Amino acid sequence: MATGRRTENCSPTRSVLLATRRLYTCVLRCCHDGSRGACHADGPRPVNGSEACRLFELRSGPTDDLAGQADAVAAACHAMAVRFHGGGKLVVFGAGAASTDAQHVAVEFVHPVIVGKRALPAISLTTDVATVTGIAERDGVAAIFAHQIRYLADPADIALGIAADGDNPCVAAGLETARELGLLTVALVGGNGSRPDKVADHVLVAGSSDPRVVKEMHVTLYHVLWELVHVFFEQPGVLGPGVVA
Repeated sequence: MATGRRTENCSPTRSVLLATRRLYTCVLRCCHDGSRGACHADGPRPVNGSEACRLFELRSGPTDDLAGQADAVAAACHAMAVRFHGGGKLVVFGAGAASTDAQHVAVEFVHPVIVGKRALPAISLTTDVATVTGIAERDGVAAIFAHQIRYLADPADIALGIAADGDNPCVAAGLETARELGLLTVALVGGNGSRPDKVADHVLVAGSSDPRVVKEMHVTLYHVLWELVHVFFEQPGVLGPGVVA
């Protein structure tokens, strides 16, 4: 019989969510207060405030640096919008963890989550496992994107390569091939971004050697790319006479 009283038992999923929320709230409070004492979460392990601050500081420098690249980001977005306006599509790729970013970018453009934003053509070169592994087996891993670009892309298109550092061979080869074919090339990299300077028209760098921080910066960056491309489309005359409907 129902008693009308709310049960005290939680599902395992809810318990994990509650524990995670308590832990993150504790970390943020410790960082904000500058506390150096113990801050207990859901278990015996203390969270030290100075350590929390150190982890946040690992991100403050790259974030400030990314903000300093505002003009470069705007230039890349304008160039992308011009290509879209001319009928081009976005071809995006990345290796390892960045392969999921490539898929994320493609779906953001093809199926915008914000109501009223126009869909724009985009494909990810990381989704076809049979093609990727087939190319890797025959031609080597470095060729997995370059080969696809030769047969799937057009000169009017945009190639966006994502890598945690500037020395990823398959991303660099993909960008190089795209540039040779006349595509607009954009690279999102981490570290010092040295190598893509030679193969990409626009290089945007998350200035950190920590792949976790680079990942966080890239997620922010490609959402800014998406949004600013739409801003250019929403300004009549910026991309030429009228805007493609």
